[in-house]
Amino acid sequence: MEAFRQRYLAGRENDFLCIYDLGSQDVNGSYQPLFSNAQWKYVGIDMAEGDNVDVVLRTPYVWREIASSSADVVISGQAFEHIQYFWITMLEIARVLKPGGVCCIIAPSSGPEHRYPMDCWRFYPDGMRSLAQFARLEAIDVTTQWEDEGYDDGSDWWHDTMLVCRKQDRGFLLNTKIDAVRWFQHRVMTMGMR
Repeated sequence: MEAFRQRYLAGRENDFLCIYDLGSQDVNGSYQPLFSNAQWKYVGIDMAEGDNVDVVLRTPYVWREIASSSADVVISGQAFEHIQYFWITMLEIARVLKPGGVCCIIAPSSGPEHRYPMDCWRFYPDGMRSLAQFARLEAIDVTTQWEDEGYDDGSDWWHDTMLVCRKQDRGFLLNTKIDAVRWFQHRVMTMGMR
């Protein structure tokens, strides 16, 4: 996440940015210090009250608590593997991002089961690119830590995959998740991908 901040938010320290952190509860640490800046509004979002949580969602799939096009940045680290239907959550991320807004998702490609309260998925680069495409976001960086780096905290287990994507200004927004699914079905059929 630090690499994302340095690469994609450098030079924006004087811009007002609204940054949502999905899965923000401080269980084993928090990304909040990375985004501590007088001009930036960091908002922790999670499914339960706790340290570093500002907004508690009723469901990970319909964020009534958060307005459309209200975020300049959405980050999520080590949460997507715990979301049963993460592709629906990705549509909510696309909805709350402003045109030109960026998103960074970090999730493991390996590692042992760690239920919190469940552990459903592992992610590879092609899967992350597909996830961005499904939500009509432009994938601008997708990487996986394939090799061990020798981290003292044991994080080499996870071989995290990182997706950085941007919401393009397409001149219109999909109004519902059904619109997004219909758009995706149409795209698959017209590209001959069956």
